[in-house]
Amino acid sequence: MGRIRAAFWDPAGARYGVPTYPWRMSPPHLLTMRQLAAAGLRPGGQGVQAQVLWRSRRHGAPGVRAAYLYDVRFALPKRTPSPAQRAALSKANAARRTCPGCGRDAGYVLPRHLGTCLDCAKEAA
Repeated sequence: MGRIRAAFWDPAGARYGVPTYPWRMSPPHLLTMRQLAAAGLRPGGQGVQAQVLWRSRRHGAPGVRAAYLYDVRFALPKRTPSPAQRAALSKANAARRTCPGCGRDAGYVLPRHLGTCLDCAKEAA
C-alpha cells in the first residue's frame, strides 16, 4: 500500500472518528448514496457508516475529497408516492403552468417574476 493510501487507511475510525478507507478499498457492503439510489435503495435513517478519502488533483480545487458510505444491509427500498400523492403533485404542477391572464396551459412553469405566460407578458409590455 502506498504512502497516500496508508494515510487514509483507518478501518477502526481512531484517526478520523469514522471508519475511513482509501479510494477503491472499502468493503463491498458499504455504498455511496448514488450507488444506493442506482440499486433502488435509500439509507433508511442510518447515519454515515464510513468514508472514502482521496487526494484531489482537480484544477482549482486541490486537497482531500470525501465520499460518505452507508451500509447496504440497513438500507430500505426507495419510497414511491401513492396514487393520491401522485395526482396531487400532478395537479400542483398543472397549476404552476396555467396562465392567470389567458387561462391556458403554457407547457412550462410560469416565471414567478412575470406571473403570466411569456405571450401575455409580451402583450403587456
